[in-house]
Formats: sequence, C-alpha cells, structure tokens
Amino acid sequence: MQNRGIQDILIACVDGLKGFPEAIAAIFPQTEVQLCIIHQIRNSLCYVASKDQKAFMADLKPVYRADTKQAAEMALDELEAKWGDKYEKVIRSWREKWHLLSAYFKYPKAVRKPIYTTNAVEAVHRQFRKLTKTKGAFPNENSLLKLLYIGIQQASEKWTMPVTNWGQTITQLSIYFEGRHLRSSAPHIIKL
Repeated sequence: MQNRGIQDILIACVDGLKGFPEAIAAIFPQTEVQLCIIHQIRNSLCYVASKDQKAFMADLKPVYRADTKQAAEMALDELEAKWGDKYEKVIRSWREKWHLLSAYFKYPKAVRKPIYTTNAVEAVHRQFRKLTKTKGAFPNENSLLKLLYIGIQQASEKWTMPVTNWGQTITQLSIYFEGRHLRSSAPHIIKL
C-alpha cells in the first residue's frame, strides 16, 4: 500500500490472519488496528458444538454490542463464567486478541459498524471470485484487470446504499485524529 502512495491509515480493520497487525504497525505505526468482529465470531463458532451455538451466541452478543469497553469486558467475564470450562479455547482466543478486538469501543456507537467488520470488502472479493471462477486462464494480466474493472463497475451499480452515517463518521474521526489529514470523500478505514 505504501508503494502505491498511501501515506497514512487511521484505522485498519483486518481479519484474523496472523502477522497482519504487526505488519501494519511496522509500516504505519500510528494506525489503529481493529480485528474484524465477524471473523472472530465465525472462528469461535467453529469450536462450539452445534447444539450450543444459539445459546452461546446469545451470551456472546453482549460482548461485542456493549455500549462501553468496560461493559464488554464484564460481559466477556460472564461468558467465560458460563462457557469457559466447555469452550476454553474460544474464550482464550477472545482474551488474547481483546486489545485488537476492542479498539472500536472508543468511538461513538453510530460510527462503530464501518470500523469493526470487513464485510464490505468481502462483498467486493465475492464479486471478483464470481467473475474469475469460470475462467481457466487469462492471456495476460491486462485482460484480468479489464474483466475485474468491468465487473466492479457493474456491481457498483447495485450498491446504492451509502455508508451509514458517513458524514457523522468523518466528523468523529476528525475529532479523534485531529491533525491528520481527512478527506470526506475517501474512506480512511482500510479493510484488509
């Protein structure tokens, strides 16, 4: 990203890929890293028996939907008290990654959603996979780029909903990141 001209990232929302937060910190040390809550939930459910998933999710929801970080930590304690013996690995994962999972709590509720999930970029990736999965090979890199460009143009026609509360999000980010350049038309939350 730096080689392509990005000079600063305010917040980077990343999936659970190991080493990503460290790599970002090495190049952009001022960047706040937020692990994708949705990825963490999906990963957690892989280790929860199907008969317990509904109840576990009901108990997990107060953790990531809490109003404050302190309330979330109390909910995580309650989750551990109820499920810790049965699903120790899941609780340990939340505890070990908590400093990266809870970064979004310092922002107002209205601006948290664009921060805590990588779903938007995953929708773009899904479109790319649809376009390329039936193609055996491409004669050159430009033919692939043209296909992806046309595909994203067509897909973007369906994306009529603007980012929820984007104006408020920019205002809040300009307060939290005072002195760092913000342009209201370009997102400063990088989803990787």
